Amino acid sequence: MAFDFLVPVEDKVLAHCELLPPQALGKNIYMHTARKGLPVLANATVALVGVRESRNAFEKKLEKLDTSAIRMQLYRLMIGNWTTSIIDMGDIEEGESVEDTYFLVKEIVAGLLEENIIPIVIGATQDITYPVYRAFDGIQDMINIVAVDSRFDFGMDDELISSHSYMSKIITDKPNNLFNFSNIGFQSYFNAQEEIDLMERLFFDAYRLGSVINDITLVEPVLRNAHMVSLDARAIKSSEIGHSNNFSPNGFTGREICAIARYAGISEKVTVFGLYEMENSVQSCQLMSQIIWYFIEGLNFRTVEVPSTDHSDFTKYTVPADTEQLVFYKSHLSERWWVEVPSILPSHTKSNSAALLPCTEKDYLDACDQIIPERWFKAYKKGFN
Repeated sequence: MAFDFLVPVEDKVLAHCELLPPQALGKNIYMHTARKGLPVLANATVALVGVRESRNAFEKKLEKLDTSAIRMQLYRLMIGNWTTSIIDMGDIEEGESVEDTYFLVKEIVAGLLEENIIPIVIGATQDITYPVYRAFDGIQDMINIVAVDSRFDFGMDDELISSHSYMSKIITDKPNNLFNFSNIGFQSYFNAQEEIDLMERLFFDAYRLGSVINDITLVEPVLRNAHMVSLDARAIKSSEIGHSNNFSPNGFTGREICAIARYAGISEKVTVFGLYEMENSVQSCQLMSQIIWYFIEGLNFRTVEVPSTDHSDFTKYTVPADTEQLVFYKSHLSERWWVEVPSILPSHTKSNSAALLPCTEKDYLDACDQIIPERWFKAYKKGFN
């Protein structure tokens, strides 16, 4: 059993939790300890898993990721009005080879997914996204990945998998379970024009840092459609995490990245949340712990909504356009929007129903002005699933 290879939470974290008030997260979580063993999976909603593998880092790590420092910052935070049951599975240490670690990550994440538990993966490097993606093999046919990252991480064709090239592996590796990839927060000067062109050719979605900062709500429909989220901490500006050499002066603020994490938690589709490339500074550990807190906070506000004309909680809007008739739905409960995308894949024609794509009110207003929303166009071209 892959869970047997997990390393228990360190004693210093347990000792830290003993001193916390009863309202703190550390007093309300079931941990993998050397004395008690693994926590019971039954009824758990979220599982924390640390991954200390860093051998495929693009910029070599000078020290191991201190997952205990992140835990101590997280567990001192106060719980909200939550119904979420949280367990801490401990850490995955480096295997004999990087491939051994990848296999273990894949098996552990897959095991948690099969138990309907949402893994929060705290990884040293972002290439861990690849085995997390492979964990969906045999569980879900097609998945949507959202990366919060300043780079697209396609790398070069002949480059070995690394934290800067894992997406190339995901796109080309068989079986190909990737339906859509979206990037939130890319910065043009970090990405070759060939990578930007590739995103266009594959009808993937990319949102520049400036656009997202100007309107953070842009990311909500993107995350609402995601099955897994991979957050590269280097998308955060260096001053927010303690001025590291590997971080850029431009990026998201702490407030913005926490808002994105909360949107990811609210999304009823997100089943894996990964946080990678952190530093070991106190400030970095504090921010990472707050990102995790906001993801769990969002999780407690999840509302499963299926737009329908038969349901009084939704209003249907039909917008005639030059070539298409666009159909939008608005929820009165959450004020979220969806747009129908005509089915063009054979699997869709069997049900003879349009697919529903999360969108924004601006998409509806643009359609009213005869501007076809870009997200609708890309989804139509791909055969939205």
